[in-house]
Amino acid sequence: MVKLALLFKAELENVTDVGPGDDDYEWHFKVKCTSCNEVNNNWVGVNRLDQNEIPGSRGKANLVMRCKFCKRESSAQFDPSPVKPYTIESSGNFAQMITIECRGLELIDFEPRARTKFEDIDLTDGDWAEYDEKGGIPVGISEVQAKFKRD
Repeated sequence: MVKLALLFKAELENVTDVGPGDDDYEWHFKVKCTSCNEVNNNWVGVNRLDQNEIPGSRGKANLVMRCKFCKRESSAQFDPSPVKPYTIESSGNFAQMITIECRGLELIDFEPRARTKFEDIDLTDGDWAEYDEKGGIPVGISEVQAKFKRD
């Protein structure tokens, strides 16, 4: 078992914070099997509210999957503490958003997908820019990066 902290970094322009919006957010990760070291080519969606049975165990996890290469079962469970939104005070620096306990897999990349209070924000290209009509100012998120740290 290993605990991984997701560290997020971006440049925020007139944006107060970036986060999932609610607990029902679908987080998307690239996953590597720790048994055979193969990386799943697809983005794997994980929801904090999902609870899946772990085969051969009494436990449950947010993600339960079998490696398509070596067929080993693995799982991941979000830490129950609240998600820490990335705030303007952290702009340009890495800050921890979540912690996930992983068994048999390792998270190697994170793709933020749109689901925020602003409509139609898409960070898959790493940037987003708009003009706030009410405030009369430009707003934007750029230079998006993510990394994982063993917690």
